[in-house]
Amino acid sequence: MKEYQLNVDPRILELLGPNLYTNIYYVLAELIANAYDADAKNVYIIANKDDIRVEDDGHGMSYEKGDIANYLNVAGVSRTKEADSFSKSGARRKMGRKGVGKLAALSVSENVDILTVADGEKSGFVLSRHPDEGSKLRAIADSEITFDFIENYGSAIVMRNPQYRLHKTLSAVKRNLLKIFPLINADFRIHVIRGAEIEIIEDFDRNVMAELGTLITLGDEYSSLIDLVLDIYPQKRADLVAAREEKTIPLVMQDSEGVEHEYTLKVTGWIGTYKTTRGRKAEISDFPDNFISIFANKKMGEFNILPVVGQNKLNEVYVVGQLNVDLFELTELPDMALSNRQGYKSDDPRYVAVLDYVRKELLAEILRKREIFTDIGKAKKKQQKQDEQKDNEERLRRNVDTFRKKASEEAANNLLDLGSGLSREAIEGAIKKSINDNSPDLGLKSLIDSQKKKLLISQTYPDKPFADIIYQMLLYNNVPAEDILYTNCDDEICRVPEGRGVYSYLREFFVESYSSQKIFVLFVTSENTKVSWGAITEVGASWITQVDHKIFNVHPFRPEHPLNDEMQWQSTNREEPTKGELWMIPLNADVFCQKIEAVCDALGYKKNTRADNKAYLGTLVPIRSA
Repeated sequence: MKEYQLNVDPRILELLGPNLYTNIYYVLAELIANAYDADAKNVYIIANKDDIRVEDDGHGMSYEKGDIANYLNVAGVSRTKEADSFSKSGARRKMGRKGVGKLAALSVSENVDILTVADGEKSGFVLSRHPDEGSKLRAIADSEITFDFIENYGSAIVMRNPQYRLHKTLSAVKRNLLKIFPLINADFRIHVIRGAEIEIIEDFDRNVMAELGTLITLGDEYSSLIDLVLDIYPQKRADLVAAREEKTIPLVMQDSEGVEHEYTLKVTGWIGTYKTTRGRKAEISDFPDNFISIFANKKMGEFNILPVVGQNKLNEVYVVGQLNVDLFELTELPDMALSNRQGYKSDDPRYVAVLDYVRKELLAEILRKREIFTDIGKAKKKQQKQDEQKDNEERLRRNVDTFRKKASEEAANNLLDLGSGLSREAIEGAIKKSINDNSPDLGLKSLIDSQKKKLLISQTYPDKPFADIIYQMLLYNNVPAEDILYTNCDDEICRVPEGRGVYSYLREFFVESYSSQKIFVLFVTSENTKVSWGAITEVGASWITQVDHKIFNVHPFRPEHPLNDEMQWQSTNREEPTKGELWMIPLNADVFCQKIEAVCDALGYKKNTRADNKAYLGTLVPIRSA
């Protein structure tokens, strides 16, 4: 009988080791996960001058019982059936599956000491990117196997001469670890040690929740987090925090044997927004502060899906969340995690379903709560500004009335003094003199004009993605956000003041006002316009008041009178008539920029060059041939 033996070249350690992980904290997360699977209650991360040591008080490994042989089985699958999915104590669901996490430390050091003790039996060896001949690893004598915090049970991973270092402040190390390994509680603590400095990470919830202004929890396990969010605005709390049931999504999938089954994908966890991002970015640079992470079996599978599910909105800088989807790690289903635990296979139905839910529902809801939070915080300041503007309007109204009365009275008196038989020139001169004498009463007009919004982006909510592009282009061309009225804007300064109706606001300051400043309207039109009463009303109001306007249209809709449909409008394409990805052909991209620049010319803003505008527009929307 012929025998066939598969030989794995030990150089695989040299190839995989330094390339498997791209960040020291991902490496630490793997080592912490190994400790968790070993039922450890404490993990000690010790930053020394010449090494980084990760020590835990788990079960340790026995050479005699074959634990170390299993450990050295590189890429040996640790879970093949549900019974394998739990730790030795049975109290924890295992995080590991692929069998390559043990190589994580080789991303940091060429040589890593593995020290372990199980019921007093010590073992040790050097895991190296360059094993000796015959794939032998150098043994470490029992006398050299020492631990800083454990005695009879546990393990230590010592990364000698590390190529990466921890952040210079332990508070930053703590924050980074919390982002990628949130499973911290009284039964599992992480101790970060550098010299005499010690930082104990033992309460994930209070560390993170205290920084949030809004929160949505999913599932009973996370509902108590609501109580940890500070009650800044008691009367509006119900609008800012919400405990939801877990999200369930039915799926039909094939298991690892190719047999099709029905599954229920459950999403639990939380998503929130920071009260502020001020003060942290200068210190923390290893990970962004805004992220949505995905965990499975409590272990991070992908740090940040926000760039995939987000739409590059201004408010997304405040978003933070951690979602758990254990179906991603169900043993009977195909493994969907990438080898380095820094992402998932993008075409897996489970991954696609979660992204779709977060993009369309969860992220949209938390951003709406963030808008409410921002509006409440700025309500008082905005109200003061609105009161001042209303007061100035009333003063101007009184001054205009006084001006008319005094000017006409003095003109009449002057005409009487001049006697009868006056020439036309004499009458005009008398009236001009009266107006000049009383014109200082109208000094408030320029002030009121400067306080008003200059631009209105008229749109329906389904067309918000297109309106956002127009808004971003205006900002890029030096139009201040405070000059723009955009009811669905992510930036609170552009929205109608809290508690005010958009139509009463427009009527008060743009129709009934004594000021002659008229708002310039940018109409976003599409198939959605026909079924939006608000959009139709704004079209009619613009015609009645004869305001200047530009049209940005989504094909195949055709703008009609009373809009100036004889003037060329900008046309943009969409994959579907009422939704889907927007895109432009080069000609329409040029027309888009032309109209933005024309608005800037009309209102006195310093526009950018056509080339710069087209280049920037290309970052906001695909520009391609038909």
